Amino acid sequence: MRVLIADDHTMVRESLVSVLQADGDVQVVAQASDGVEALEKALQLRPDVVVVDLSMPRLGGLEVVRRLRAQLPTTRVLVLTMHQEDEYVLQAVRAGASGYLVKDSAAAELLAAVRSLHAGHGHFGPQAARTMAVQLQHPERTLDDPYGRLTTREREVLHLIAEGMTTKEIARRLGISAKTAENHRGHVLEKLDMRNTAELVRYALRKGLLD
Repeated sequence: MRVLIADDHTMVRESLVSVLQADGDVQVVAQASDGVEALEKALQLRPDVVVVDLSMPRLGGLEVVRRLRAQLPTTRVLVLTMHQEDEYVLQAVRAGASGYLVKDSAAAELLAAVRSLHAGHGHFGPQAARTMAVQLQHPERTLDDPYGRLTTREREVLHLIAEGMTTKEIARRLGISAKTAENHRGHVLEKLDMRNTAELVRYALRKGLLD
């Protein structure tokens, strides 16, 4: 089983590598410290399973899940996060995650989840399973997408703004003109109904889009 691990904390990644590779059937083919790197390596290596955190720099885990689902439909995604709240579980599943565990899960459950996803099944921890059961019983309950109506490019810009980058730095990072970057910035603030960068940072933190 070829696995990619995406988490911005080095110690967490190394611990996950140790746990997974202790099982002789698992090969960790790559590690990523942010969402953009996770996507790039996944597209290059096409792992069977991607283990991804929700809160990562440059591109959040939810957007990583969405793009993996669209661009690598045969790769299964396991969300491994500190977030236990219902909104995160449901948003991850709607984005295309096949599994959801919290980080205090036992090593044996992590291995079981990877095996289950590799076999084409899902795997959800107790809290996530309860959340999904309640949602099935009450489908009228809806949760807002934290990215709202933002386009893919605007979602990237949101993360870069929240990380403190200037318009010129964003333009260089994305390979676009400063004017285009400024336009994207304006659209992000307008669509999310934010007045300034400070409000945007608080929003991103509250929604779990950044650490």
